[in-house]
Amino acid sequence: MIVGIIGIGLIGGSMAIDLKRRGYAEKVLGVEKEPVNAEAALRIGLVDEVVGVEDCIDRSDLIVISIPVGAAVKLLPQVLDRFKGKGYDDKIVIDTCSTKSQITRSVHYHPYRGRFVATHPMAGTEYSGPWAAEPNLFDGRAVIFANAEESDPKALAIVEGLYDTLNMRPTYMNADNHDVHVAYVSHISHVTSFALALTVLDKEKDEKHIFDLASGGFSSTVRLAKSSADMWVPILTQNRDNVLRVIDTYIDKMKLFREAIANYDEKAIAELICEANKIKKIIR
Repeated sequence: MIVGIIGIGLIGGSMAIDLKRRGYAEKVLGVEKEPVNAEAALRIGLVDEVVGVEDCIDRSDLIVISIPVGAAVKLLPQVLDRFKGKGYDDKIVIDTCSTKSQITRSVHYHPYRGRFVATHPMAGTEYSGPWAAEPNLFDGRAVIFANAEESDPKALAIVEGLYDTLNMRPTYMNADNHDVHVAYVSHISHVTSFALALTVLDKEKDEKHIFDLASGGFSSTVRLAKSSADMWVPILTQNRDNVLRVIDTYIDKMKLFREAIANYDEKAIAELICEANKIKKIIR
């Protein structure tokens, strides 16, 4: 299997490492528009070659689109267009984007829609670029297959095998439902982290020692604020309606805390914290 990865960053690069060393891919081709990143990917050994998009499509058995979702939505139809009339019926393309509704709609009526498998590996860190790639990133994590019934059974089975090689747990759901769920479990976490970082940075202008007092709790809460704007701007705009609903709910909960604290209402504060503690049943 020759695997082509378009976007050799954290996800694409980490996928390249494990697919190669675990024997799934005989060869990995990479597409990277940033020359510095492309050179790094070669030097680090993430890919065997850096090639152009069309060369990658023509030579690869399976193409992974691992770029920001705004660019991925535009690129996916172009990849499938290149399949037409060239004997590429066995080629497969997948994406690794954090939103699924727009990208699945973009090719819903495409004649080669069956060769596309929409996926979202639920793994990552706050870092980006080829230097962020690491082995075993996906082990034990979940991967979402969105609208799997729209993919050819053979293509789906091959991609299921890819994620099995990465030791991921498959979950199947509708693309719209996926976007609702990730707004709650992922997207709001990043928004609140960005907001907290802005709050602390604003305060730090007056209190220079604030970061000297920062503990591990602060670091773990705000670490997502290091995430790339290039990645998160299209995610938040594409999932706008769901994210706004979650933000509104979050603001309502913050108001409950503010009111209880303002009124010295220890009973109400304790009740809110105890209610929040129920998250331990979900996240251990």
